[in-house]
Amino acid sequence: MTAFRRYRDIVIVVLLLAVPFFFLRASIRKPSELMPIDRIVLRVAAPLEYIASVLARGVSSLIGDYVYLVDVKDDNNRLSYENARLRGRVRELEHAEAESRRLRRLLGIRDTIPDETVTGLVVGKDTAEFFRVAHVTVDAPNPRIRVNMPVVALDGAVGTVERVAGEKVMVELAVDSGFGVDVVVERTGARGFVRGTGERARYAVRVEYMRRTDEVEIGDLLVTSGVGCRFPKGIPVARINKLEKRDFGIYQGVEAVPTVDFSRLEEVVIILNDSDDCDMAAKNKRARVQH
Repeated sequence: MTAFRRYRDIVIVVLLLAVPFFFLRASIRKPSELMPIDRIVLRVAAPLEYIASVLARGVSSLIGDYVYLVDVKDDNNRLSYENARLRGRVRELEHAEAESRRLRRLLGIRDTIPDETVTGLVVGKDTAEFFRVAHVTVDAPNPRIRVNMPVVALDGAVGTVERVAGEKVMVELAVDSGFGVDVVVERTGARGFVRGTGERARYAVRVEYMRRTDEVEIGDLLVTSGVGCRFPKGIPVARINKLEKRDFGIYQGVEAVPTVDFSRLEEVVIILNDSDDCDMAAKNKRARVQH
């Protein structure tokens, strides 16, 4: 049994060495010099060569596709990172552009106000029942900022200064129950007095002392009249959203919503006017008129 295995192994080795030799010998000969055994070898080798060629091309294609997919994956990862970086940069630029537009509009407001102004940044708000106050910081302490000075924003009246402590300023908002300002209807000139409702669930004001005979409509804009020497004339305060036409009494019921969106308030302008000087000027003017 051992001798059979040894001979079997020898025969297999000889065949493995002889087959490639005959294939090579037959393939390098000229067609005219081929012997019958060479033709047999070529006929047997042709399908094997075809199968080997197909297998080689398939393996090569698979390897090529794998390498290609690996490269594509790397490119996709790189492009995804670059895309995310560019999107972040676009968001930064859009935010900077919006900030620039806001600051330009804020500077435009300061240019239209004859009095000196100070710009402040809103850092917080208190929303207790019937108590609405915003916390504002200014660039540096300003001794000219005093209580009751008007505070405005891009969209209109914000409120008045309630307390000052260095660069920290507390502002009583226009929706606070203690706030009040004299207004007129921009369209018709009808007079009224806006007072904050102090409601906790919403930002709202009511309009008092508007005569029942005055022509007002829902959507009318209320602006400061300049009476009282606090707010300059023509500052938007609120827009009428509800009317109650009464059949009796002197005044009609009017509700309004502030023009300023207090939930998104960021920058404010403090107007450094002096109501005492304004009152004294008004008294002197009346005295001159009487004389």
